Amino acid sequence: MPVSAPYLNKEGKATLDDGVFGARWNEGLVHECVRAELNARRQGTASTKTRGQVRGGGAKPWRQKGTGRARAGSIRSPLWAGGGTTFGPSPRHYTVKVNRKERRAALRSALSLHAGRSSLALVDAGAFTEPSTKQAAEGLEDWREPQPGLVVTGPDEDNVQRSFRNLRQVRVLGVDEVGVADLVGAGWLVLSDAAVERLTDVAKREVRAKGAV
Repeated sequence: MPVSAPYLNKEGKATLDDGVFGARWNEGLVHECVRAELNARRQGTASTKTRGQVRGGGAKPWRQKGTGRARAGSIRSPLWAGGGTTFGPSPRHYTVKVNRKERRAALRSALSLHAGRSSLALVDAGAFTEPSTKQAAEGLEDWREPQPGLVVTGPDEDNVQRSFRNLRQVRVLGVDEVGVADLVGAGWLVLSDAAVERLTDVAKREVRAKGAV
């Protein structure tokens, strides 16, 4: 069955690649890729010091017996203000590896999800001769759902990006920045013709055999 999507700012529909926009939904694979992408965005720079790394505290604060106070060996104990942290975070990475073949399959699933539920539309970037938020809003007026949406543009389509980015609950990304997490997190999706071409090429690209040139 052919897959098509309507244009926001001109009459007619565009026929999309059935292998990319008509793929079967694979929830487990999409979850794996979304988890990997969100983990990759984490900085992992939180850092604390243990009692052995905090400066000072080398001398015993008071003698062991005879003071009437509880015994103490160091002012850098986690029990003291300014002391070390017990089991605190340290710099780390959260990277989860996902094979390229799996990433591309998840990308096809995410794009097909929007195509299957009619939450996908196209925009003619050539119609935006200059940035116009009004023109972008009029195109979305009778089509978009109330949920937050995503607009994906191709290279050198600054007028489209600047037209959509000021709209409420609309996120604009370049085609080389968008990931599976962005696609499945959007209530609706708008693609330019250049973005469709690029995503189709990436999603259909075969993984080279090991050692191939």
